[in-house]
Amino acid sequence: MSQRQVLQVFEQYQKARTQFVQMVAELATRPQNIETLQNAGVMSLLRPLLLDVVPTIQQTAALALGRLANYNDDLAEAVVKGDILPQLVYSLAEQNRFYKKAAAFVLRAVAKHSPQLAQAIVDCGALDTLVICLEDFDPGVKESAAWALGYIARHNAELSQAVVDAGAVPLLVLCIQEPEIALKRIAASDLSDISKHSPELAQTVVDAGAIAHLAQMILNPDAKLKRQVLSALSQIAKHSVDLAEMVVEAEIFPVVLTCLKDKDEYVKKNASTLIREIAKHTPELSQLIVNAGGVAAVIDCIGSCKGNIRLPGIMMLGYVAAHSENLAMAVIISKGVPQLSACLSEEPEDHIKAATAWALAQIGRHTPEHARAVAVTNILPVLLSLYMSAESSEDLQVKVLPHDSKARRLFVTSGGLKKVQEIKAEPGSLLQEYINSINNCYPEEIVRYYSPGYSDTLLQRVDSYQPLTN
Repeated sequence: MSQRQVLQVFEQYQKARTQFVQMVAELATRPQNIETLQNAGVMSLLRPLLLDVVPTIQQTAALALGRLANYNDDLAEAVVKGDILPQLVYSLAEQNRFYKKAAAFVLRAVAKHSPQLAQAIVDCGALDTLVICLEDFDPGVKESAAWALGYIARHNAELSQAVVDAGAVPLLVLCIQEPEIALKRIAASDLSDISKHSPELAQTVVDAGAIAHLAQMILNPDAKLKRQVLSALSQIAKHSVDLAEMVVEAEIFPVVLTCLKDKDEYVKKNASTLIREIAKHTPELSQLIVNAGGVAAVIDCIGSCKGNIRLPGIMMLGYVAAHSENLAMAVIISKGVPQLSACLSEEPEDHIKAATAWALAQIGRHTPEHARAVAVTNILPVLLSLYMSAESSEDLQVKVLPHDSKARRLFVTSGGLKKVQEIKAEPGSLLQEYINSINNCYPEEIVRYYSPGYSDTLLQRVDSYQPLTN
């Protein structure tokens, strides 16, 4: 056999390996092929190809593994058990940018499924290498590494802390300043995922100078970036008064209010969430939002959207109103009650109705004037029908008639209790049970007073009354 023939054998073998990994990577893009590939033992066949002498075969093998691991936790588990991770981590540090992106994709695909699988990524020493990749010259490598770090950090505080300890946060803050939009988005998303778990983790993000850079991007024209920026600021602000004040000091008002009019529904939702997370802490922060025109802007936003997109705005109005009589009055003056009343009638979901009923209770509970502002919208019959509805959840029923003396008083003074007594229910029926549970919130003589025919009973007692004579 000549030297040329020997070389041909190797060329054919290389061509066959190339063809194999390319076909597997292609087949792995379609869900219907996954089980067949798994049953054919594809994982153990791909593993040696990660060490192949040909760089394109290595990269394509990693890409195929990533696509497989991405589908379900069984395949991700197979990557962990097949001892593939150490090899990937080693190559991540040594290989070219194409391989780095493919290897980071596998780590991300494994980490996303569960905290246990994400922990396996941490245990094999991947964090240090991924953090080094955040400093890579190629923005695509930075982006791939940031995706993997985000999927690790989002699970819980321990995994987030591991990402922080590896030195990721200052580099992610640098990434949000890069020109590439895709890199900005994922870096902002990572900062949000790290901040959400605890005040200490959020403080780490703040200490790295993230707030000022995030605040500058609130008006960026890219909707997906705005979503992540608003989410990150919300996750920082939610933990404490100090953190919320730091976010406010970055001069996010009034610019953030323009996001409430955005075409993108999730930009609206995340902007409302940010304002809610600030408003909930103190009357002073709520007053600042009122002064900036935030209450009126949120009310307009609630009117322009539906469903869960409305929910943070509804909650925000409740938090503002709960702080004080004046703040509740600010919600009333901005026509918040008719808008909440509309939400209560329009929304089919119990959890949104419950939040709306809670917000209305926060507005109405301060003084008779506040209670009247809620009652005049004719909301009580709607609340009553929700309380009576067999389809309403227990949470909704509790929110509708909370065990709060001012709310109970409002229910009486606005005629709600009287209406309940006028309902004719079958003894022992579900409706009668609901009536009984409402009546149990009040002293017996009050219930009697509002029962039909009570005045006649009183008159009869007057007629039959024999005054004592001396």
